Amino acid sequence: MKNTLLALGLGVVLATACTSAPENKQLPILGPREPKVTTVDGKPTVDTLYHSIPDFAFLDQDSQMVTQQTVANKIYVADFFFTSCPSICPKMKSQLLRVYEKYKDNPRVTLLSHSIDPTHDTVAVLRDYADRLGVKSNTWHFLTGDRDTILDMAQKYYFTSAMVDKTVPGGFEHSGAFLLVDEQRRLRGHYDGTNAEDVDKLMRDMEVLLAEKK
Repeated sequence: MKNTLLALGLGVVLATACTSAPENKQLPILGPREPKVTTVDGKPTVDTLYHSIPDFAFLDQDSQMVTQQTVANKIYVADFFFTSCPSICPKMKSQLLRVYEKYKDNPRVTLLSHSIDPTHDTVAVLRDYADRLGVKSNTWHFLTGDRDTILDMAQKYYFTSAMVDKTVPGGFEHSGAFLLVDEQRRLRGHYDGTNAEDVDKLMRDMEVLLAEKK
């Protein structure tokens, strides 16, 4: 299931995405794309429509609604987790905390951590979780909402696995991926959030993206 989702989402650009992007080059745009034909001065012109994250609305740890407007004119890093996760989530959050510490004062950067267990992860639980990490919601939002919507977002739009699985500890299966998204809500990178070297690459790529012209 996990491999199928990634293959469908990343397609032919996967090989490009796995290489280090030179700092003077643009990062690849991940996901499917399709041509859009328009007529300019009587002549057909072909533009490319890239895969992008659709509009969304979730509550964060301060009961504030977080939407696409929250990330307007910003790049952001997304991940999927749950607070009672007994396996990879603590390692993911320790790595994402490194990203937060580096960019917490940069108004062009946001972090979105989506809970895949919103029944347990209420606003109050997420508030306590954020407090224990010592983070502020104006930079790092811990999100809760409708479970099926969040799982659908993970698989269909972020191309990462997140699903209910009662046979595994904690009752959910998910990848440790961190997803880098640009100001136009296009996927620009996919990283192993449990691996410090891959998170180092994420932060280097964030610098490339911040310097990139629209």
